[in-house]
Amino acid sequence: MISKKMEKAINEQINRELFSEYLYLSMQAWFAGENLDGMASWMAAQSQEERFHAMKFFDYLMDRGGTVKLMAMEQPEVDFKTPLNAFTEALKHEQFITKSIHDLLDLAIKEKDHPTQSFLQWFVDEQVEEEATADKIVQRLKMAGNSMSIIFMMDRELGEREFDPEAEE
Repeated sequence: MISKKMEKAINEQINRELFSEYLYLSMQAWFAGENLDGMASWMAAQSQEERFHAMKFFDYLMDRGGTVKLMAMEQPEVDFKTPLNAFTEALKHEQFITKSIHDLLDLAIKEKDHPTQSFLQWFVDEQVEEEATADKIVQRLKMAGNSMSIIFMMDRELGEREFDPEAEE
């Protein structure tokens, strides 16, 4: 049985992961509106990945005898102005999620909740990849500056990404 404190913290993380899905869906819509279909596709895959993460927490909480309590979400930003700004916001959001995962792990350690510590290690490792990927795109967009030919080339490249839930495991 999971503690009430950990249950509450995991429910809050489910909310953050679902907000992540919603945020990337908003970014997908913005990129599609800008005719950057590859970047829109990348954000669609990212959105699907975030829902997958939320459901991992959801299922874990249920497996531990906890109660899932879905909470209201705030509205995500809708106008990202430039591809660089959108991906910079994505990187900042991933850094926020990393901190929240670390805070959860700190709580699990404090509570001597070994199963949750083990469960969270996957997310700790995943967040290293999430931040590195977003940062690489941000750095490349910074180098591209206002060069639309490079942005279109990146758009085509980023459009090749697909979400594969089996690869996530």
